[in-house]
Amino acid sequence: MIADTVQDRINRKAWTSWGARHWFAVAADVTDPGEAAALALVADAARGAPLLDVGVGGGRTVPMLRALSQDYVAIDYTPEMVEICRRNHPGVAVHQMDARDLSAFPDDHFGLVMFSFNGIDAVDPAGRAAILREFARVLRPGGLLLFSTHNLRGPSYRENLTRFLRLPRWSPNPLRLGFDTARIVVNLPLATINYLRHSRLNREFDGYALRVCAAHKFGIVIHYIELAAQQRALLELGLRTEAIFGNLDGHALRGQEDLSQVYWFHFVARKG
Repeated sequence: MIADTVQDRINRKAWTSWGARHWFAVAADVTDPGEAAALALVADAARGAPLLDVGVGGGRTVPMLRALSQDYVAIDYTPEMVEICRRNHPGVAVHQMDARDLSAFPDDHFGLVMFSFNGIDAVDPAGRAAILREFARVLRPGGLLLFSTHNLRGPSYRENLTRFLRLPRWSPNPLRLGFDTARIVVNLPLATINYLRHSRLNREFDGYALRVCAAHKFGIVIHYIELAAQQRALLELGLRTEAIFGNLDGHALRGQEDLSQVYWFHFVARKG
């Protein structure tokens, strides 16, 4: 069953826009150095094991994970993305499915579950809790979970309409300057409408928050979380955090450093 909250409807509209479908259809390689480091960390343990690729989009992660194991299945909750992924990767098992309900899969089965590109942030807190419970259930003992999530203390949480009010950068090329100016003129009205409309869903809680995000011209509402709060939530489900990487570089975060410039985290956690 595919959930249909207000947040889901907002975010699915963004994911299925022409621009998003085009981008996801051609996206390839890792999102950032942190994702590359997290994948390298789990590679040996995941090799040859059953793998579940959640929120696969257009299939960016398919080659990365199938290089580790051919026992691979991918899911996405938007039919448009499932179609794009099947077209990009014929013969790969790709299903339309909501991560909040993985009842199609047995307990203790997967050696690795991956939910990349902050996909878990697209749902409300109750949905997020359901997703993590399902991940804990379908992972085999000793299996690994790799997912990314936005940093509550990072730059993205602080973004507002001033992002779209900045003057275009000076360029000696009049075409480039004109293009940058036109982009601001075109994007600002829609960004303003989305920002005002979606800000009504902004909520702050203890250690996490919901907030409209500047991506897609403030067209999505996402979940932000503190590093320690995410660790606690995982531990409550029997998922022990093994490493956390930021998006900026490939070194593991230790929890005592300045996280104010880290947009999102890549968590690696082990069941049991």
